[in-house]
Amino acid sequence: MCSIIALVILGLASAVWAAEGEVVAGEDAPAASWVDVADFGAVGDGVADNTDAFREAMRALPERGGVVRVPAGQFLIAEHLVIPRWVTLEGVGRSPLRSHRVGTCLLAVEGKGDEDGIPFITLRENSTLSGLSVFYPEQVNSAEPHPYPWCVRGDGDNCSIINVLLVNPYLGVDFGTKAAGRHYVRGLYGHPLKLGLFIDRCFDVGRVEDVHFWPFWSLGPIRDFSLEHGTAFLIGRTDWEYMSNCFAIGYKVGFHFKGFENGPGNAVLTQCGSDVGPCAVLVEGVQTHAGVAFSNCQFMAGIDVRASNTGPVKFANCGFWGVDETTWHARLAGSGQVVFSSCHFNGWNRTLMAAFCIDADCEGLTVQGCDFMDSGNRQIRLGPKVKSAVVVGNRFRGGRKVEVETTGDVQMGLNSVR
Repeated sequence: MCSIIALVILGLASAVWAAEGEVVAGEDAPAASWVDVADFGAVGDGVADNTDAFREAMRALPERGGVVRVPAGQFLIAEHLVIPRWVTLEGVGRSPLRSHRVGTCLLAVEGKGDEDGIPFITLRENSTLSGLSVFYPEQVNSAEPHPYPWCVRGDGDNCSIINVLLVNPYLGVDFGTKAAGRHYVRGLYGHPLKLGLFIDRCFDVGRVEDVHFWPFWSLGPIRDFSLEHGTAFLIGRTDWEYMSNCFAIGYKVGFHFKGFENGPGNAVLTQCGSDVGPCAVLVEGVQTHAGVAFSNCQFMAGIDVRASNTGPVKFANCGFWGVDETTWHARLAGSGQVVFSSCHFNGWNRTLMAAFCIDADCEGLTVQGCDFMDSGNRQIRLGPKVKSAVVVGNRFRGGRKVEVETTGDVQMGLNSVR
């Protein structure tokens, strides 16, 4: 214990505080590669404020970085934390948990009512958040939940989030307000109420895998809020985004792609899905030269490509199911090419029996090797803005019901109608 106290004193003497509670280690900081917040007075009783203890623990690490270990318990953080460069804030978890009542949990309370306030946790370049959960004890199960600032924000390249549960943040993870290239997210679970993961300003390949957003926190009005107002994934400018095993259920929009001040991005998604929501994929814009590609994904329900889109949107080996309010499975516009290959569709026309499964008024469309499983329902409409369409090798159960309203080049053949 004496040696630990000496390290703390030395760290306090050599470090300086930066803006917004950030800790910057000094040149003479101790050489320990890890510290434990308990040795700096942190108490996981859910009552004591541990803000200073956490900050002092991070300040005790050398400039080259290290690990701040947090034991099991409920650690109230009354203000906010900034994780310095090369530092990992690590709880006891080795996989994302279902409950914040076990393992390491941080209780967040600052910023209630102000979604534009300081994020609860800010990750600097090469810093990591790992093995813990975050819970907002003052959040309410209401049709109008309390706004809060972002739970986690990245500010610098190579920020990482590994095996973290965000129980009920209003806004989840922000890797877009500040540049956060080469970010890495693995094992992120939670019920962000309004927005789950925001990516923008990523100019060098972000990676996101094993993310699960679902309304587990509480029943009732809060689920309705997410279904009416929530977006699970919002993707802006990213020069390649690799996403795999990412799932959302109970959000108004599952995956939303659009351009901000740096324009839109491009992404490749595999084994991803959006379940029980009115819009699984909303594309307002993707990069013209690259676009977005989904493979081996599942959607329930609704693909909406807007007139503002100029890039390719591709679906391969994907499944589409309807919810109670589903009319079409895909409503398509814009100058970008949209492709469906080896996909299957069922459960459309739930509320409008005259609707088409794919209602296309985009400039280019390819539908090949797909199975339209609802016998007798109308399958494809080619609107007047379609310049080029290829519809080949599909199975139209109960007969082909394809309406052509365009004078563009339409190539159609080898489709089965039984």
